Amino acid sequence: MKMKVLVVDNEKGFASILADHLKMKGIDAGSVYSGRDALAAVSDFRPDVVILDIQMPDMNGVEVLSRIRGSEPAVEVIVLTGNGSFDVGIECMQLGAFDYLMKPVDLDQLLETIESACLQKLRGR
Repeated sequence: MKMKVLVVDNEKGFASILADHLKMKGIDAGSVYSGRDALAAVSDFRPDVVILDIQMPDMNGVEVLSRIRGSEPAVEVIVLTGNGSFDVGIECMQLGAFDYLMKPVDLDQLLETIESACLQKLRGR
């Protein structure tokens, strides 16, 4: 089964480069750059895992995480941010994030986290 990953980050260059790296690893990956686009893409693209930034122009990642968990609870969400805090990390984990990582992130570490999130999704949380 091919993993499907959606990268959501307001830094378009970062999001598209990360999606391209994931594609080179055999993962079906796409990228969007706002919270509203993320919510639409989750229902259209049907990813296994969402890599989600906290800071976006239209709504913050915590709200996006909350909405994804409410509408698509089987989708695993990895929060990846450069502007996080300990409190935001706790809030994200309480809302059901699979993991909370800080930028810059090691690509191998991120790939391991994505694989773990996909396995958890297959097991049904």
